[in-house]
Amino acid sequence: MHETLTFTTTSSSSSSDDDKKTTKPEDPITNNFPPTMLQHSLSVGGGGGGQAKPPARKKLSVIALSRQLRSALALGRARTRGPSSHLGSKVVGTLFGHRRGHVRFAFQEDFKAGPAFLVELATPTSVLVKEMASGLVRIALECDKKIEKKGLVVTRILDEPVWRTYCNGKKCGYALRRECGPDEWKVLNAVGPISMGAGVLPGSESDGEMMYMRAKFERVVGSKDSEAFYMMNPDGNGGPELSIYLLRV
Repeated sequence: MHETLTFTTTSSSSSSDDDKKTTKPEDPITNNFPPTMLQHSLSVGGGGGGQAKPPARKKLSVIALSRQLRSALALGRARTRGPSSHLGSKVVGTLFGHRRGHVRFAFQEDFKAGPAFLVELATPTSVLVKEMASGLVRIALECDKKIEKKGLVVTRILDEPVWRTYCNGKKCGYALRRECGPDEWKVLNAVGPISMGAGVLPGSESDGEMMYMRAKFERVVGSKDSEAFYMMNPDGNGGPELSIYLLRV
């Protein structure tokens, strides 16, 4: 007995017609990705062997990757404006305040970064301006040293919330650490890339004009409980000297 083997073939036109009938509507999400990626995620295994189809898993992985990239970009933008946790040996210092208000002082790694240290002094702006006219101003900020307990993270000196203030040896109330809000950013952005100088910005009728002074400062770290900032005078013209000391005692 002889067995007769028969082979059946199908035309490409019928196969393409079947594909057209079974093709699913286009996915609006996957249309945003390159064709090579779509071929990878939408390919269907042949042979009719009941193999599992991978498109769903591939599409999910692509979508998850795109979400991670968007989150990373958003985090990068937030860090640009947020407070900087690092200060080098050369920093940007900005002193500003309304003529009839209190003085605020900010230290930044550069003028685009958020302030790593921002405090509001109890000293009126007009009083500090008079002190600086004398040519030498030394501001000391003191806070109490806390007892260190095992296993607890020690607060950085730049993160201390409350300070006792002394200006040229005279007690001047307290200084409070501040977050950089819209009002502070308005001044810092207005001063912009100025590396050194002083001036006046428009203010309100009640508080008066906004006075500011910006300069480069040298930062010296004595220990975890002491830091000092010395205003740098690049041209050596004998201008005012300003020093700020942070001490935990």
